[in-house]
Amino acid sequence: MKKIYLLGIITILLSCSDGDLQIETLNFDDVTAQNCGTLSIDTELFFKINDNEALILTLQSGVLKNEVSSEVITSTIPSQSTLTYRTFSNTVAKEYFCDALPPVSPTVTGEIEAANGTVLIETAAGANGSFVHTIILSDITLLKSDGTRITDLTISEFAEITTTP
Repeated sequence: MKKIYLLGIITILLSCSDGDLQIETLNFDDVTAQNCGTLSIDTELFFKINDNEALILTLQSGVLKNEVSSEVITSTIPSQSTLTYRTFSNTVAKEYFCDALPPVSPTVTGEIEAANGTVLIETAAGANGSFVHTIILSDITLLKSDGTRITDLTISEFAEITTTP
């Protein structure tokens, strides 16, 4: 009887699931942000492409200005700006975001919208009358379709862009 009891306990312990816990990391630190068309203070769409994944930031209209900011400008996600993480079936290129009709391939295999976070923008004077905008993403919470979250993602320098008046 002791053997059956012991076998039952061992079976229960070995059959417990860890919930398929997956730690996902997003690494776009060494990737330069891109945009479509000519960069100006009216540019709202920025994206970073890392092989078959992309991080897409759409800024609220009018948040970039050709003036030095005395304090950090903030834009909240998702109410003012949006941030999306996408995975693709294959390597994605700039044309996917910039062409009037995106190419048929690659296809989107996954998409996660940021449910929370802040875009921080610091603007300083640049050379020859230009303005340098440093865009930082802070406290980003990505909400997956199954309800799980990737939280506290901070990208200390999403982009450093230069505009001219």
